[in-house]
Amino acid sequence: MLFLPSLYRHPEFRRGMRELAPQALGIAAWGLMTGVAMVKSGMGLSASVLMTLLVFAGSSQLAAIPLIVAGAPAWVILATGFCVNLRFVVFSLHLRPYLIHLPLWRRLGHGYMTADVSYVLFTKRFHQPGETPEELLAQEAYLAGNDGLNWLSWVSASLLGITLANGIPAAWGLGFAGILCLLGIQCSLASSRMRILSSLVAGAAAVAAYALPLKLNIVVAIAAAVVLCLTVERVRGVQ
Repeated sequence: MLFLPSLYRHPEFRRGMRELAPQALGIAAWGLMTGVAMVKSGMGLSASVLMTLLVFAGSSQLAAIPLIVAGAPAWVILATGFCVNLRFVVFSLHLRPYLIHLPLWRRLGHGYMTADVSYVLFTKRFHQPGETPEELLAQEAYLAGNDGLNWLSWVSASLLGITLANGIPAAWGLGFAGILCLLGIQCSLASSRMRILSSLVAGAAAVAAYALPLKLNIVVAIAAAVVLCLTVERVRGVQ
């Protein structure tokens, strides 16, 4: 699907990739965490790689992994994945008028590769289905660009997580993978000088107050970042 010249040569394909790029780091961090989680939970290397290449469903993957490792019945695993991914039924109903003119194999391809971020960006870009062949092609090309970068970010990071998982000390547990995910999301959201500054201040405050009990250093970090931002905004307002 993504290798169709009519799609990847279209300007909207590049625009779709460009508009997803700010979120790609967060998606990659989530994929990295999932790759680490698969290996750390006891799945074999081949099974982890196969799941990464065939199953493109982050939340349901994480929900299914412990069930697979525990030897749960197939219907339980499938039912769990179905419930976690019910939102995609709504997504597909909304996207149906945009893609119904396509051959079945192309609709199935988009259905497989379209994820939450791709859906949000696509519906933000196009409020109504195209009326002409040119408009329909532009919409599909944009979605394909979104889907392609989204899939590549996820799969490559997940494979990297599988590769590096055995090098992570067992004492770090899955919490370390969660930290990697949150760090990636944080970096993707640091889109302004104020956000970068507040992140640095919050991080420094959390480290400085690490000795506090009950994880109160997190509260201190949040308070420090909020006070700083309010102060900076007030000073700007006065000027």
